[in-house]
Amino acid sequence: MIVLGAGEPDRDTPDHVKEAAIRAIRAGQTKYTMLDGTAELKEAISAKFRRENQLDYTGDEISVGAGAKQVIHNAFMATLDAGDEVILAAPYWTSYADMVLIAGGRPVPVRCTEENGLRLSAADLEAAISPRTRWLLLNSPSNPSGAAYSAEQLRPILDVLMRHPHVWLMSDDIYEHLLYDGVPFATGAQVAPALKERTLTVNGVSKAYAMTGWRIGYAGGPKALISAMAVVQSQSTSNPCSISQAAAIAALSGPQEAVTEWRQVFQRRRDLVVERLNAIDGIVCRRPEGAFYTFASCAGLIGRRTPDGTLIDSDTAFCRYLLEANDLAVVPGNCFGLAPYFRISYAASEPNLIEACERIALACTALQ
Repeated sequence: MIVLGAGEPDRDTPDHVKEAAIRAIRAGQTKYTMLDGTAELKEAISAKFRRENQLDYTGDEISVGAGAKQVIHNAFMATLDAGDEVILAAPYWTSYADMVLIAGGRPVPVRCTEENGLRLSAADLEAAISPRTRWLLLNSPSNPSGAAYSAEQLRPILDVLMRHPHVWLMSDDIYEHLLYDGVPFATGAQVAPALKERTLTVNGVSKAYAMTGWRIGYAGGPKALISAMAVVQSQSTSNPCSISQAAAIAALSGPQEAVTEWRQVFQRRRDLVVERLNAIDGIVCRRPEGAFYTFASCAGLIGRRTPDGTLIDSDTAFCRYLLEANDLAVVPGNCFGLAPYFRISYAASEPNLIEACERIALACTALQ
């Protein structure tokens, strides 16, 4: 069985990060910390924002949680009333919609087209905004599509938000350091400083530093919002793990060579998978700008039948066929709000990726 569904780097946490955690344990840093992050970690995050994003956030404008997921959840719980709407650019990470629903809100998916590079268009955003819209949640580079927005591509979207002062921007930048082909990173509050006071800029150490299990995410935003998020966190988990916070300081402030190395490895894998998928009849795969996913269309396979006569009538049926007949696990696009597609995580070894693509090719050849 080959499983290409996990959004997790197949690398190990850098040694200097692990050593920082060991030192913290030996120094007795095993007690409660400040509710939403130590002062030392907030300073490291503040320095990161200044250095890499040209954004200034003070300690009381920064929130640290048990992963970026908790940070986003806290923000929705702190701001959404029943029936408030959150616009999601589809395809979107499946957890977004559920977090909105848990907070009493209503997710409003807006379909992104191939013609626009699976990015949200300003016109479609404008049409989706209503008096109940509270947030636009934008993830760049995107899970699942890998699509990324340049500063020029962000500006028309941010211009729409400028015309609707009741709508806030949540920018999920968790894949910031996984951009390929020299594409520069851009985030909303950096591109449109006038929107900074109604923007929550979310990030974390999980993807760039292979620290998924350490559970540290963070965000910068207006002081009142950050304070309200701290109230939510106070009644759920309290502070993030003290040891993980020490490790996160080392990740953000220490050597960054591993990040560059991993980015080059992921780019090679991206190219391998995209080339092999596009060689298969019935599959079309755009070249993603970032993250570590391909999001390929299987529209050309809809209507075909498997060797046992089962109709491939959806991306779910195609993924089930790959799983049951070919021992290959990928994720159907309808899980992310856009069909008929399927997502492959290329955060896996090259031999496994080559074997997976060969299995997909053989499976498609067998369809009638």
